[in-house]
Formats: sequence, structure tokens, C-alpha cells
Amino acid sequence: MRRGQFLSLVGGAVAMLPLRTLAQTPTKVYRVGLLSIGTAMGEKSPLGSAIIRDLGQAGYTLGQNLAFDARGAEGHQERLPQLVAQFAASKVDVLVVNGYPATLAAKQGTTLPIVSINAGDPVGTGLVSSLSHPGGNLTGISDVSAELTPKRLDLLKQMAPNMRRVAILWNADNLGMTLRYRAAETGALALGVDVQPLGVREPDDFTQAFEAMNREMPDAILMVTDLLTILNRKPVFEFAAAHRLPAIYEFAFLARDGGLMSYGPDEGESFGRVAALVRRILAGAKPSELPFEEPAKFDLAINLKTAKTLGLTVPPLLLANADEVIE
Repeated sequence: MRRGQFLSLVGGAVAMLPLRTLAQTPTKVYRVGLLSIGTAMGEKSPLGSAIIRDLGQAGYTLGQNLAFDARGAEGHQERLPQLVAQFAASKVDVLVVNGYPATLAAKQGTTLPIVSINAGDPVGTGLVSSLSHPGGNLTGISDVSAELTPKRLDLLKQMAPNMRRVAILWNADNLGMTLRYRAAETGALALGVDVQPLGVREPDDFTQAFEAMNREMPDAILMVTDLLTILNRKPVFEFAAAHRLPAIYEFAFLARDGGLMSYGPDEGESFGRVAALVRRILAGAKPSELPFEEPAKFDLAINLKTAKTLGLTVPPLLLANADEVIE
């Protein structure tokens, strides 16, 4: 082989190296973590599927360039720091957290980018100093209980015009939910409605709450929603049915499950906005530069079957304003 031919072949091989190396470079896999205090919210959960669907539209494909890691504390708050440490060790690109306890554990335990939902008022709980400039590594969807509470109480009054006292059930160990209770209390007092505060901390406390209501029967019930109250929703439904008490809840799935009615953020819309924040972070945005967003769509759901069980007639105007009617 002549020297010129040899150099030409070598040069050609060297020129091909970058292309061959590029072809062999594996595609980056983006890792999204999802943490909750309850059961793990996997890829088929409403929140998980919303994230995967939104990311799919942006070119992230599960099993190819997207990995989804969901973990839950199964109701044991003390497990949250360990789960946060596991996410940090696995180096997820963004951590989605559901609820105040999980959000607090994530904020305290990692510098990973965090997107939070259902954690209450992030400023009131001290998670961030400002909605518009959260700083640090945390952003998400904020609470608007102060604005929603008067509407929920007005809906109860439409269902029970003679309402003078409302019992409010909430998890007193959850600061985010305690702030929701305080907003509800303020709203009730402004409407001239007395409040029967029923803070619960564990399942056995619901029995005491029912005993308190039996001693001094309220005219209606408002249940603040977190894992504890969700897990004990059936006894609340049954107590309301036994005493024919109108009750209002914060999310439509509780009305579908047997509650009389609900008014609150549309979960599909809120989950979609969480997904959009995740997508922006994966694209390079920093949580500190992403303001906390507020829910934009709110739904009123009414369960006519439950109303019939309670012996209540839903006012025509209230029924006409419902976004969802369960029959």
C-alpha cells in the first residue's frame, strides 16, 4: 500500500470517529420522581398519567428517554425523609410532591427541583417567602382556600337556608390543612355562621368528633381534605346520612364517592399545570424562577343520589350551576 493511500484511509477513519461515537452515545433518560404521604401515585394515577401525557407531547417517552419513580409513605409521615433521601440518591431530575408533609420533607431534605401540589398556602406555611418569587428549589400550585371558603359556605347555605352552625373537620397535625381550617373559620364568621371546630389527628379521633356533633348537632359539615380525612371519608358520609346533614367537600371525587357536593379546583386542570411545570424544569428552567401558580378552573359537583338519601331537594338554580351531576 502506498503511503498516500494509507494516510487517506487513516484520515477517513478518524473523520468517521465522531459520527460513530455519537451514534453509540445513549439517549439521556430524564427521571421524574413522585412522592406522597399515602400510597405511591404511579404512572396510572390521575397525577402520574397527567405528567406522562404532557411530557409525551413534548417528546419524552416512558421507557425510552423518560423514567418515572413513584414512592409513598403509606400514611407514615416519619418515613418521608428516608424516601426523599432515596430520590436524592437516585438523582431524579425533578421531584413532584403531593401534600404539605411530603413538600416539607422534600424542602428540608434535598436540593432537587421540587414541584408541589395540595400543600396548602405555601407562603402561610413558610415553604416559600413569595408566590411570585419562590426562590430556592420549590415551586408548584398554591392554595386559594381564603377565596374558596365563602363560596363553599354559600353553597351550603343554598342547600340549608337555616344554617347557623357548621362543623369543620380537618387534620390538626397538618399545618397546610390547619390554615385551610382558619380560612374556613374566618369565612364562616364573616357570614354570621358559628363554627364547630373538629380537629382530628388519627382515625380514632373521628369517633370523638361524631360524639361532639351528637352533643351539639351542627346544621352542616365542611370537610377539609388531606390523606387522613380521605381515608375516613366513609364514616363522615355515614354520619351525615344518619343525621340528614348537608356536607360539602373540596374535590369532586369525594362527591362521586358518596358525598353530597363538592366545590374546588378542577384536578385535571391542576394536574396539567403541574405537568407543565415539570416539563419546563426538564427543559432547563429553575424552580426559583417559576412563580407558584393558582388554580384557574373550579368545579361544583352534586350527588343527587346522596341528596335523595338525605331527604334534601337541591335548589334548581344550584343544580343548574353544577359542573357535574352524579345520579
